[in-house]
Amino acid sequence: MYNKMWHQTQEALNSLLDKESRKLVEQEKNPVYIFQMLATFYIKYVQIFRNLENVYDQIVHPQKRLLIRKILDGVMGRILELKNDMVELELSEFHYFDDILQDLKLAPQQLDIPIPKYFLKEKIEVIRERKKILAQILADSGLDATSMKLAIKSMPFEEAIKLIQIAERARQGRLRALFMKQIYLQEYRAKQARLLGEKVADTGAAALRIQKVWRGFCQSKRTEREREEEMIFLGMNPPPLFDQVSAAIIQAEKVSLLRSAVQLRHEEGYREALVTIKNDLQQTEGPDIKESLRDQIRQWFIECRNLTGSFPEYPSVEDGGSAMIFSHKTPEQVIEDIVAGQEEEEKNKKKKKGKKAKKEEKKKVVKEKPKEEEEEWKMSRSAFLPSMKEGSDVYKDTWMNKDESQNFPQDYDEELIKKEKRKEVEAEIRVQVDELMRQELKNLKLAVNKEIELPVRAGKKGKKKNKGKKGKRGKRGKKDKDLTADRTIESLFKELVEEGLLIQARKVNLSDYIGEYSYLGTTLRHVSIEPMPSLLDVRQLITLYGILPLGSAAVHEKAPLVKSLLLAGPSGVGKKMLVHTICTETGANLFNLSAANIAGKYPGKNGLQMMLHMVFKVARQLQPSVVWIEDAEKTFYKKVPNNEKMNDPKRLKKQLPKILKLLKPDDRILIVGTTQRPFDAELQSFCRAYQKIILVPRPDYASRYVLWKQIIQRNGGVLTKALNISCLAKVTDGFTQGNIVKVVKGVLTDRRIRQQTQKPLTPAEFIPLIAGMNPVYKEEEECFKNWYAKTPLGRKRVLSLRVGGREKETEKGKKKEEKERKKNK
Repeated sequence: MYNKMWHQTQEALNSLLDKESRKLVEQEKNPVYIFQMLATFYIKYVQIFRNLENVYDQIVHPQKRLLIRKILDGVMGRILELKNDMVELELSEFHYFDDILQDLKLAPQQLDIPIPKYFLKEKIEVIRERKKILAQILADSGLDATSMKLAIKSMPFEEAIKLIQIAERARQGRLRALFMKQIYLQEYRAKQARLLGEKVADTGAAALRIQKVWRGFCQSKRTEREREEEMIFLGMNPPPLFDQVSAAIIQAEKVSLLRSAVQLRHEEGYREALVTIKNDLQQTEGPDIKESLRDQIRQWFIECRNLTGSFPEYPSVEDGGSAMIFSHKTPEQVIEDIVAGQEEEEKNKKKKKGKKAKKEEKKKVVKEKPKEEEEEWKMSRSAFLPSMKEGSDVYKDTWMNKDESQNFPQDYDEELIKKEKRKEVEAEIRVQVDELMRQELKNLKLAVNKEIELPVRAGKKGKKKNKGKKGKRGKRGKKDKDLTADRTIESLFKELVEEGLLIQARKVNLSDYIGEYSYLGTTLRHVSIEPMPSLLDVRQLITLYGILPLGSAAVHEKAPLVKSLLLAGPSGVGKKMLVHTICTETGANLFNLSAANIAGKYPGKNGLQMMLHMVFKVARQLQPSVVWIEDAEKTFYKKVPNNEKMNDPKRLKKQLPKILKLLKPDDRILIVGTTQRPFDAELQSFCRAYQKIILVPRPDYASRYVLWKQIIQRNGGVLTKALNISCLAKVTDGFTQGNIVKVVKGVLTDRRIRQQTQKPLTPAEFIPLIAGMNPVYKEEEECFKNWYAKTPLGRKRVLSLRVGGREKETEKGKKKEEKERKKNK
């Protein structure tokens, strides 16, 4: 099944690569057409990525998995490149693909980018070990969060007795009231029986009344059941066992666990086979390879001597030795190349003068190019397309038409390993042969030509090289000065944990950040209204800018580099949760450099330098790592409030830009800032420190509806007809996810959860708690919008909308003028 899925996905990828290679050459001017093209490629790559991730997770063949992993990383990187191109073109972090999804007949949920499971699977043991060490350090230092939570508050003995007495008296009062009610009802029934006993009972009338009530009850139940069936048929209501996990899903989970075990077993066998097969090749084929290489090189000596009259110079080890000469060539072809090279050198000398004149003419032509050609947009070169094409070629050559009927367990292919290891064995033997043949060539020169090899003047060259190296070393010495060279990573790790700079991330998955797709984005943009992003859009950006680059080293090195990220939004929208999510999904360490957390720690300039050195040294060694700065605006305050001056919140203001410059593509470190008052910071320096700014909004109606539904169910609530979720979603307009979670937890106590069978939940129970909370008002939302419009990307977006609006107005004006002229004629 998964082999078939891989073949289908690979075919789709091959056709997409062909299309993209054709579009690379084309030049376009229309920005709408360009965006449509990029968006189509992006959506198709996302579909391929979803399939490949599933295939890589389930396939058990070790050699296939290596190839799929290479292609998967390439597709992942290409998605990030296309996202970067779309941002530069549309000047917005958020994009809406309603029309394209409609054309491709895809649902918005299919745009959701999955997080590859291998991010955690491949380093699960390392993460577990690190968590144990962290928990042990916290426990030893008395900073364990769980033990602090479990600490019980003591109570005086007299107060405890009083509390028990109050509870017991209340219990007895309730029992007494219930007993008195039963006595009253018993007396009332006896009185009614005495009054009615005087009348003669008509049994027929009584039976008729009972029948009437019973038939009415049965009919109402039947009508209710038929209506429910109709609603299920129309898809308006879920089927009865919709929320229950089916047996098929449970079985599929068991099979996936078994597949994981088989994967591990096959990979271990594959690693062992790599060693054993290589050793066998060295013993069986090694002597023959050695002899053939020596014969080949000797033939080259003789042929060169016959053609040129002297023996050739043997290539050095740095140049690759004899491999440089005989790379996929026979000795005869090598000799032909030498002769052809000599002839070309003579021709090149004659043509040099003519080429200089032509170059000058070309420069003049380039300078005189019209402006229209410079304005044409051309797709930028990709760093991942070559690796994807290489992987596709390997698939076509090796796996596309391979007959695997005899390999039912999907174990490693021995012939492929031999083919791969034969090259390694040949390369190792070639090094030994080169040493022997250099000596043999030296002896030949002495014996035949009586030549004496002059020693290379290494003095001058060595001095030049050393000078360059000294200069470079001097510069590097200043930059890479290790302040903790005498300390181990373990000791630094322990110190950072004890100081509270390295903290334990909460286990929160990205799927816990609940949201819904924005269905009106494209429509609003057509009317020149910039829509607020939905929670699903924010989740996509966290995946693209945070999780995917940190999870894969191959992607992080080549993809557009995102060093820092800022999450701005009102309180309670889930900014802190998203930071912990990045750490959970990638297995990253979490460092807390918030202004409040570093206050009073490592004082002075030297102390600050030492603290940052320690943090980033450990972050590099134990990457991936996330450096979190809560209340990021405090680092760039316009004016520090009097009550915060003692804490010196602007300690990192000068250091943060320097740190960002030192971060390289191979450093999987992401600096994440969260802020709920970005307008208090100096805009220029704030935006310079944070490369990507994501505005996290309050949830819209669709997101609120999903939030209420899922949070109630997760906290033990049962959804019934009595609970109108749509009503709650409308009432809570302006309230954040944090508010909704607090309300649900406040209502759904242990006692209330037990009472649900007799007394279902109703919207009225949630309203009092909601009324006591403050929502995010439109004025506050407008403040965030206006602030974002002043950021570099926001300014460009506003400017492009203004220019676009003016152009439309001029076009309308021209059309009106033309109509008036026609009427006058």
